[in-house]
Amino acid sequence: MTAAMLADPALTDPRAQQMLGRIAVELPGATALFRRLKLDFCCGGQVPLAEACRDKGLDLQAVLAELAPLERGDGTTAMREPGALIEHIVTRFHEVHREQLPELLRMARRVEAVHRDNPHVPAGLGDLIEQMEGELLDHMAKEEGILFPMMRNGSPMAGQPAGVMRAEHTAHGAMLERLVELTNNHQPPEEACNTWRALYAGTRQFADDLVEHIHLENNVLFPQFEQPAGCGCGSGNC
Repeated sequence: MTAAMLADPALTDPRAQQMLGRIAVELPGATALFRRLKLDFCCGGQVPLAEACRDKGLDLQAVLAELAPLERGDGTTAMREPGALIEHIVTRFHEVHREQLPELLRMARRVEAVHRDNPHVPAGLGDLIEQMEGELLDHMAKEEGILFPMMRNGSPMAGQPAGVMRAEHTAHGAMLERLVELTNNHQPPEEACNTWRALYAGTRQFADDLVEHIHLENNVLFPQFEQPAGCGCGSGNC
């Protein structure tokens, strides 16, 4: 036992040294807690809970206490069969994103134009959403046209394109951070009109959906085709 563990007994809890992504997979309900605490379990899922809490200035013991009620039996959740999981991802997330983004873009352009003199106007939000739409549509098309068919066929070569998709997920995560900044964490000002409020409600829902979408791919689907099962970077350090 290290001196650090003696100083902080919470560090001896097995969950403290588990990766965020693994906890998110094993404990239903953990993703909601991680979102609330702003712990990145999708793109940043290959970080131990203790390290992530330290970096965010969070009380590790308090976080472990919130995770404890979520424990179920041996704490494992069976991986879903790839074909069924892919179908779920396409219908629940890909198709939904394709419906969400055009309307969010329309509302963002309107709010920026109508309220351009308001100091709280999210200047640049329309451009960001337009960029996210273009990149996400291209990303999803590559998954549906190349990666997912390989996975459905059980191709041993699926791990390489999955690694490329992981890298693109990281870029999507960076844009989500910018989305949070521009929308004041999706909180409209008191004087906001109904369109402005609907816009921020929509950006919040989109952000939540995209985080869950990336989580399912990075932490549940992709590891079934990667060797070793991890981030896919090949460094052996994950």
